[in-house]
Amino acid sequence: MRKGIHPDYHFIAVKMVDGTVIQMKSTWGKEGDQMSLDIDPTVHPAWTGGSSRLLDTGGRVSKFKNKYAGLGF
Repeated sequence: MRKGIHPDYHFIAVKMVDGTVIQMKSTWGKEGDQMSLDIDPTVHPAWTGGSSRLLDTGGRVSKFKNKYAGLGF
């Protein structure tokens, strides 16, 4: 491995949405910095693999489905 081309890998504190703080290694920030999360990865469908619902705001999804109904989507 070549020297001097890799970022510094160090411990940071990660503050979860519920207020708990965990220590993990990262290349973000400096040693001892704290990162605060806006989205809780323990319940968010992007990380848990859960299903998400499509919100039909103003009937846009319904209009799309009606417009392209004959194409077999």
